[in-house]
Amino acid sequence: MNLDLNLLPLFLAVAEEANFVAAAARLGVTRSAVSQGIRRLEDGCGIALVTRTTRSVRLTEAGERLRDTLSCPMADVLSALEDVGGNANPHGVLRIAVTSIAEDFLSGPLVASFAEAYPNIIVDVTVTDDTFDIVAGGFDAGVRLGDVIEQDMVAVPLSGEQKEVVVAIPAYFEAHGFPTHPRDLIHHRCIGWRPSPDRAPYRWEFVQEGEAFNVSVEPQITTNDLRLMIRAALAGGGITFALEETFRPYLERGELVSILEDYLPPFPGFFLYFPSRHNMAPKLRALVDHVQRFRRERLRTKKGPLPELSGNGDFPHLI
Repeated sequence: MNLDLNLLPLFLAVAEEANFVAAAARLGVTRSAVSQGIRRLEDGCGIALVTRTTRSVRLTEAGERLRDTLSCPMADVLSALEDVGGNANPHGVLRIAVTSIAEDFLSGPLVASFAEAYPNIIVDVTVTDDTFDIVAGGFDAGVRLGDVIEQDMVAVPLSGEQKEVVVAIPAYFEAHGFPTHPRDLIHHRCIGWRPSPDRAPYRWEFVQEGEAFNVSVEPQITTNDLRLMIRAALAGGGITFALEETFRPYLERGELVSILEDYLPPFPGFFLYFPSRHNMAPKLRALVDHVQRFRRERLRTKKGPLPELSGNGDFPHLI
């Protein structure tokens, strides 16, 4: 390993300031010099030491180990520099923020098979529908629908296309009739979803002749718990709206009926996303590879051979 040890004070300044501009001011150099110096140190170690986005800066797990070791004798420091990027066996704590509606990730098999394949990685999953910066929150990666992922993130497809559905039990429609247009829903008893108490209920989104529109249904029952939403619908509480995967077992058994399908075309599904591919930590690379293998096998089983991706679309760093 050929490292410029003069970069270590620069790294410590970034670690202590958690900000490239502040570190540059402290050292009397430019922000660009700090950024380039950290990049050279990371290239020498072969692993990212700092996670940075346009919004925040924090140390990776390897960076935290290096910072802690820099207070030790120099022999220990050199050993740490060899260790942070040289372990071929992925290990450490992998923290992932996952939206509650990501059924492909949360159903169990993906996480269980990853844990079996990589016994030295501790998987820490936080299920949350809050919108926040995963880097500032201390997460290595997140799972969300593609259209809400920030443009400076790398996005890896996790699921196939998704489709939202409007459902209720057959007895509800027998008693109250079938809406023939999404706007008719405002005259029905509805069960809505919201991510948190301080947020308005989610507007139900539709497409007609290529034009998107939404309907504010003013639900009588509102919750941030998908299980309650499903149970309330199964109990005859009204009409509800969510991803088809959420309701698939009940639709297949005929316990729920889907309506207004002509107004609900499919759209790109869930993505695993993270800040950077440069000097990616082995534990995160292991997850990316596992997600890609899992997705290929799952879609092959469900739908036959995978279609080719036509391009990156809204994701300039899609891999």
